[in-house]
Amino acid sequence: MSLEQARNRKKDKKRKRFIFRTTILLILLAAIVYALISNFQKDKSIYGVGDEAPDFQLTQINDENDIETVKLSDFKGKGVMLNFWATYCKPCEAEMPYMEELYPKYKDKDVEIIAVSLDAAPLVIHKFINKYNLTFPIPHDSKGQVMDLYKIGPIPSTFFIGPDGKIVDKVEGALTLDKLEGHLQEIQP
Repeated sequence: MSLEQARNRKKDKKRKRFIFRTTILLILLAAIVYALISNFQKDKSIYGVGDEAPDFQLTQINDENDIETVKLSDFKGKGVMLNFWATYCKPCEAEMPYMEELYPKYKDKDVEIIAVSLDAAPLVIHKFINKYNLTFPIPHDSKGQVMDLYKIGPIPSTFFIGPDGKIVDKVEGALTLDKLEGHLQEIQP
C-alpha cells in the first residue's frame, strides 16, 4: 500500500466518522425538538386559575350503605374544595382533621369538600376514614383517571373551585387550618 493510498484511506475514515457523528447529532437534535414541542403542547392542558374545572365522575368510597357517584358538575352553584390525597402521604394525613373540622360549618354555607383518594386498596382507605371519622365525600380514583385529567404531581394538591365552576386557586402541599378556612371563604357563594 502506497503512502497516497494510506492518506486516502485515512481521509475516508475521517469523512465516514464525520457523517456518522453528524447523523447522530441531527437525530439527537430532532429528539430534543420533539420533546420540547410535546411538552409545550402538554402544558396547555394543565388547568389553572380562571379555567373551567373539568368534570369527572367517581364512586364515593366512604358511604358503603348507599354507594353514591360523585360528579363535579352536580355541585355547580356551590364552592368546591377538590383535594387529591393518599393514605401514605403524611402531609395529606396532617390536613385531614382540619378538613373534617371545617366541613360541617362550610357545608351549611354551600361549600363542599371532596377528597379524591389516589390509593390502590379500598381497605386501606376505609381504615383511614374510620381513624379520622371523615364525613365529607371521598371518591376513589382507582385508575388515576381524574389524577391524570387534573395533571396532579405532588400530593396533597387542592383545587378551590367557585360556584361558577371556575378554578379560583390551586395549592400544592398541605394546608394549615387558617389557610384552609381562608380558601373556603373565598369560594363561598
